[in-house]
Amino acid sequence: MIDTIKKTLLAGVGAAVITTEKAEAAFADLVKQGKMSSAEARATAEKIASDGKKEFEALSAELGEKLKDAFSGLTGGTQERIAALEARIKELENEHAAKAKHTPKS
Repeated sequence: MIDTIKKTLLAGVGAAVITTEKAEAAFADLVKQGKMSSAEARATAEKIASDGKKEFEALSAELGEKLKDAFSGLTGGTQERIAALEARIKELENEHAAKAKHTPKS
């Protein structure tokens, strides 16, 4: 469950991470206008993509830790609740079986 939530959140974050190709395309107009050289556009695009990847990885790690922390607190209580419910089900099954033995069949 934690992995599913993490993947869902990271998919949204990943969509915002810019690729080198997308950044180069964005700088294409500046290159055409002569405001930036092709080499500068490529270098800037690679830096933006690299920085975006680093931020994505850092956010991914942080998100993983926060989700783990959030769900670790639930695990102990959840296990106790499951054990209590299982015990209650067993108790009810035993009561039902005892009543079935004492109830005459028609």
